[in-house]
Amino acid sequence: MKASRYLVRVASLAAGFALAAAAATASPAAAASTHFTGTLADGATWIADVPSGWNGVLLLYSHGFGPLAAADAPDPASAAALLDRGYALAGSSYDPNGSWWALQSAVRDQFQTIGAVTAAALPHAPSRVIAVGSSMGGLISALEAQQGAGHIDGALSTCGIVAGGIRLNNYQLDGEYVMAKLLATTPIQLVNFFPNFNAGIATGFELQAIANQAQTTPQGRARLELAMAFLDATPDAPGQPAPSFWDSDAVEAAQFASEFTGSFPIIAFVNAARPWIEMSAGGNASWTKGENFALLLARSPYALTVARLYHEAGLNLFADLAALNAGASIPADPAAIASLQQTSVPTGRLQVPELDMHTIHDPLVPVEMENTYADAVRAAGSGSLLRQAYVDRYGHCAFSASEIVAGVEAINHRVATGRWDSVAEPQKLEDFANSLGLDASAFVRFEPLPMSGDNGPFDPRRNS
Repeated sequence: MKASRYLVRVASLAAGFALAAAAATASPAAAASTHFTGTLADGATWIADVPSGWNGVLLLYSHGFGPLAAADAPDPASAAALLDRGYALAGSSYDPNGSWWALQSAVRDQFQTIGAVTAAALPHAPSRVIAVGSSMGGLISALEAQQGAGHIDGALSTCGIVAGGIRLNNYQLDGEYVMAKLLATTPIQLVNFFPNFNAGIATGFELQAIANQAQTTPQGRARLELAMAFLDATPDAPGQPAPSFWDSDAVEAAQFASEFTGSFPIIAFVNAARPWIEMSAGGNASWTKGENFALLLARSPYALTVARLYHEAGLNLFADLAALNAGASIPADPAAIASLQQTSVPTGRLQVPELDMHTIHDPLVPVEMENTYADAVRAAGSGSLLRQAYVDRYGHCAFSASEIVAGVEAINHRVATGRWDSVAEPQKLEDFANSLGLDASAFVRFEPLPMSGDNGPFDPRRNS
């Protein structure tokens, strides 16, 4: 298959992950509504759907990574359910001349959409505006929450990349570097793809082939587990029983199935997306140079699994970690780091309340990101404004319509009353979702583990 066809596949997979910006429309059973469209000053398009019985609240939806087309809800079922409850929906495409990693323009375009929709589509100004976002859009919602005063009143981030763009790049690069250093037989390009998008796609499939071969031997599986520890690969996969923490072979097998199976696996998508992030940042904003991989592994929840598999395979883990340290030579571009730091990394200093929702078995945006984000919000003194909720399901952005509605109603309650009360507690969310009679719901109490493969703050002295 030609590389250009893989670019089409990237867009298709983004849609499958609920990342693409395909405009959501109400089902025939939804409340009567009117559809509006418009264009912003930078050429971004916006859409809106307004129900006849509008409740006065505008939901400002931020779509995820993918083609730059306007969307105003995560999916048609959620759109229909929200319109039925009286919510008006709106969202922009972001700047059509930019990268699919649209953080250079997204917050600005979303805030401008509020005024455009109010003028063209609403009978009066909204009583409340609540930001909602999925995946990359969940990161956008978190950024809107820290810049929201005077624009929005609250935010709902779903499956969000809330640890930020730099950590996203680094945990992925760390895992891929392990594969390139310990499992590959020839050099592999891991960064600096842009403007050659096809090079990123080729790397993804090369890593996939390496993983397939590694999975056939105990030594390969041990080293692949080391890579998957840094990749935060979820130990859960469709059609497989949940492995015991103590069954290292089963944990590795489940992580492999989650990360490396399918016609366009996660590892291929990650590398197809990396050039777009480099395009947005103006260079490579990730690094291995100066990292201590033994310390990185020690912080991983899967360190014991790695050690067990290395022992079973008769390999020397300390020797491999030393080799990784010795070969870690990929530097970051300081200007690219500064760009992502400004546009794509939340500070945690919230100006409005925010509710985060995440599936606990997310193969693309690890749930551990919520651990990192909560730490940042607490350190910024905004802990009282943040609540986090979790759904026991496999998949990226794999929320049911009832779960989306429950999340919206919870943050709307917090904004309207000034109190969280217990609306963001898992049992309250579950009870409310089930009361809707829409579809399945699986809110659970959950505490995400620390994020693996986190290189910490950028130190230009180590990257020179």
